[in-house]
Amino acid sequence: MDRYQARRSRLRKLLRKEQLDGLLVTNFKNVTYLTGFTGDDSWLLVTPREEVILSDFRYTEQLDQECPGLRQQIRPSGQTIVEAAEKVIEAAKCSSLGIEGRSLTVTAHETLAEKLKAVTLKTTADLVEQLREVKDAEEIAETRRAVRLAERAFAVLRATLTPDQTEKQVADRLEHQLRLFGAAGCSFPPIVAAGARAALPHARPDGQVIGDADLLLVDWGAQSGLYKSDLTRVLVTGKISPKLERIYGVVLKAQAAGIAAIRPGVLAEDVDAAARAVIEKAGFGPRFGHSVGHGIGLDIHERPRMAINQKAPLRAGMIVTVEPGIYLPGWGGVRIEDDVLVTRDGHEVLSNVPKEFSDTVVQ
Repeated sequence: MDRYQARRSRLRKLLRKEQLDGLLVTNFKNVTYLTGFTGDDSWLLVTPREEVILSDFRYTEQLDQECPGLRQQIRPSGQTIVEAAEKVIEAAKCSSLGIEGRSLTVTAHETLAEKLKAVTLKTTADLVEQLREVKDAEEIAETRRAVRLAERAFAVLRATLTPDQTEKQVADRLEHQLRLFGAAGCSFPPIVAAGARAALPHARPDGQVIGDADLLLVDWGAQSGLYKSDLTRVLVTGKISPKLERIYGVVLKAQAAGIAAIRPGVLAEDVDAAARAVIEKAGFGPRFGHSVGHGIGLDIHERPRMAINQKAPLRAGMIVTVEPGIYLPGWGGVRIEDDVLVTRDGHEVLSNVPKEFSDTVVQ
């Protein structure tokens, strides 16, 4: 049994638990996870006995190459994917069918419900995403490579920073360097924010000249194959102020506390709490308003969420970020982020970009 067959087998166990005759998979990343097909505009029907991928002429050869042996339903020109799904679902004789509530549109749902009177459509949430939480050996290896690519590109970027560069120029050069090293691209548009703009957790790079500020926040990641990395570092590009050094020290201590809490069985909210307690004790609690981290994989934000009220226990094979931050409007922000693998007896920090305060100073 190959890795995709094994994943579909695990999905079928979930379907039995949910008392469903099948699942219509409409999230393209979930289709990829279950089949290995890397195209889009394609759905997958999984039933207890079979699976069929619904696609179109553009992908016939790609499907043959990436999913040999997988049954295909290639819809003709003029037939919508919803119409193709109706026919396949009718042929499968499903009486109770799960649909992915986070990806199937309301219009498509209503159309299927109208046409498939004998089928009970049950909205599901995160059935496949549950499986995606724990990575297999190949997924972990690909993520490691994505981390290495991100680290190499950042090293080159840091060595070639000049005060006259703008945030956008830095972001563009970082993406270019990632591709030169062999990445498929960035995991997401890089966040590059100088000075006071670093108080915006998701700042978009603009024409701000980095030499006009004392700090530069860079949040970036590489995509290797289909898998992603996600890192953040702060560089001191100007005056080393006591305030910056203090805030940086608090965030670094908070991140260390969060990472130290990671091991199988620990609740996701407890990792968040461990980091958050450090920031709150230092008096900056209200200035840390996002979760401490999230899973990464085919998507840059995946389960589990490392946040308040997240009761799911961590399991070996999960890969998560730990990224506490402090953001002060009008002054700037500090966030430090690494990618961490949950191991059978604890954790392994996959990323290794230096992060002591002395390491942040750009000479």
